[in-house]
Amino acid sequence: MELTTERLILRSWEDRDRAAMAAIHGDAHVRRFFPKVLTPEETDADIDLAIERARANGFHFQAAEMKDSGEFIGLIGLGYVPDIIRAAIPSHPRVEIGWVIGKAFWGRGLAPEGARAWLDYAWSIGLPEVVAFTARVNAPSQRVMQKIGMVYDPTDDYRHPRIAEGHPLRPHVVYRKRNPALQVVRS
Repeated sequence: MELTTERLILRSWEDRDRAAMAAIHGDAHVRRFFPKVLTPEETDADIDLAIERARANGFHFQAAEMKDSGEFIGLIGLGYVPDIIRAAIPSHPRVEIGWVIGKAFWGRGLAPEGARAWLDYAWSIGLPEVVAFTARVNAPSQRVMQKIGMVYDPTDDYRHPRIAEGHPLRPHVVYRKRNPALQVVRS
């Protein structure tokens, strides 16, 4: 599957993406709101899982590249919320949106641009809502969520079950956006 925007191609993973994604996942500044940087082997496992889930579910986090130059920028996409996370969030949401973009591409509006394309896709297949979540301290990702029209839902704040108690990244916030075609108009 491939989605395009004005500046991006959002596409299935290819072997040529592995080293570039490993460099992004290995960058401590990019990963500052994650529990750790990932090794190339862990990145390969994540890409393999994304390929498998896209095949099984029809979508998952995918590669993102610049349309004009073909430069790999990172990942953007939708995914089913892992069971352990879904159980921790009070509303038990089903589908999340997310992104991890290389530093060289920050500040250009690429994450919101790609995320909007994925939201359009979500609505086209009839998903009722999409959530995004991140560490409470991750203001940059929360700004992207706001830019794409997601709304913070404090009733879904949770403590990430894979992050140790007391760790500053454990408290998480949830933003959500409902499918506009499915919203009931009340008079």
